[in-house]
Amino acid sequence: MATNNTYSVQYRRKREGKTDYRKRLKFLSGGLPRLVVRKSLRHVLVQLIEFSPKGDKVIASAQSGELSKFGWKGDASNTSAAYLTGLLLARKAKKGLACIVDLGQNTSVKGSVLYGAVKGCIDGGLKASCAAEVLPSADRVRGEHVAKYAKSLKSNKEKYQSQFGKYLKAGVDPEHLPVLVDQVKSKIGAL
Repeated sequence: MATNNTYSVQYRRKREGKTDYRKRLKFLSGGLPRLVVRKSLRHVLVQLIEFSPKGDKVIASAQSGELSKFGWKGDASNTSAAYLTGLLLARKAKKGLACIVDLGQNTSVKGSVLYGAVKGCIDGGLKASCAAEVLPSADRVRGEHVAKYAKSLKSNKEKYQSQFGKYLKAGVDPEHLPVLVDQVKSKIGAL
C-alpha cells in the first residue's frame, strides 16, 4: 500500500499524451493567438485559436477537405494541399494578425507538411513566428518534385500507374500538378 501522501493524478489529456501543459503555458504567456497545425493521414487542419478562461475560442479554421470547392483534386494531405489550406485560413482571418505556431505533439521537421501550412498562412498575410529556414521551398509547395518524378516514371506504365493511381483516378495528371496548385491558389486569392 502506498504511503506517500503527495501523489496526485495527472490531468487526463497529459496521461493520454494529447497535451503538453508546459509547452501550452509558454504559448499562452505570449498573449498572442496560436496558429494550430494538425495533420492526419488524410487531411491537414489549420486553426487560429485564442485563449479564454472559459475555454479556447477558434477565430478561424480551414481543413484541406475544403479545397475541393476551389477545384483541388489532388491528395488532401501533401505539402501542396497543406500550403493551400494555410492560404485559405489566412484569407478567412484578419490580415496582419500576429500569431504563435503550435505544432502540438508532432515532431518539427524542416520543410515538412506542417511547415507547408505555416508558409501558406505567412504568404496569405498572417505574421507567424517561424524561421524562414524551416519552411519548404516554393518548388516543393507547387509540387514540381512530383511532376518531375512523374515524368521520369512515364516510360514504365506499371510503376507509373502504381505510384500515381490516386491522381489518375481523380482525373489529375501528376505532371501538371504545379499548374493545378497555381489555379487553386488564384481562386483562393480571389476571396
